[in-house]
Amino acid sequence: MRLSATNAIGAYAAVMTLAVLWLLLGATAPSDARRFREIDVERINIREPDGTLRLAISNHARIPGIIVAGREYPHPGRSEAGMIFYNDEGTENGGLVFDGGLKNGRPTNGGSLTFDRWRQDQTIQMSSDENGADRQASLRINDRPDLPLDLAHAQALRAMPDGPAKTAAYKAAGFEVAQRVYLGRSPDRSSQLVLRDAQGRGRLVLRVEPDGAAKIEFRDAAGKPTRTFAAN
Repeated sequence: MRLSATNAIGAYAAVMTLAVLWLLLGATAPSDARRFREIDVERINIREPDGTLRLAISNHARIPGIIVAGREYPHPGRSEAGMIFYNDEGTENGGLVFDGGLKNGRPTNGGSLTFDRWRQDQTIQMSSDENGADRQASLRINDRPDLPLDLAHAQALRAMPDGPAKTAAYKAAGFEVAQRVYLGRSPDRSSQLVLRDAQGRGRLVLRVEPDGAAKIEFRDAAGKPTRTFAAN
């Protein structure tokens, strides 16, 4: 069958029309991106393409417990709203949380930014706390054990009676902490820099009182000052 010139031109025009329509429709087709002026939600989970949780933004009621490698454990005292950060394996490794308001007639306010060791608790914390007249703001650096937290047995540990056995059990489960550095404004209104040893004992203290009096203390393992330099 022979194709006339007229039919050929018509076929060409039809193909080109379809091609243009395809391009136009493809260019205006909805993408994965969406834009909203305002969203009211109780919690947002940010995930990798494989579903791994990387960030949770939540109110108080829906804030996660402690998540390790995708498994969630109850948190003993997380009562704030905020953001919880997670590493590549979906394990919590820090967060930004905040709370506050009038409680029993006293103004309260709190905020904390923390970063954790791998499968451990916070090693760096920046915080501000207010409870009536008691206020403090500080930077704290902590040592944490090399072993991961034994969260599977945390509930049983908390139920143990206080004493040496409970202290030893907490240590064996990785819940030991030694504060190494404290820098901040303390509840007594002094400003302090405290450097501690590996057992968390303060060995060097720089302190300025509310009235401006300043001193430097060197302390022994029992916390007793061995040498003090005071401003004249």
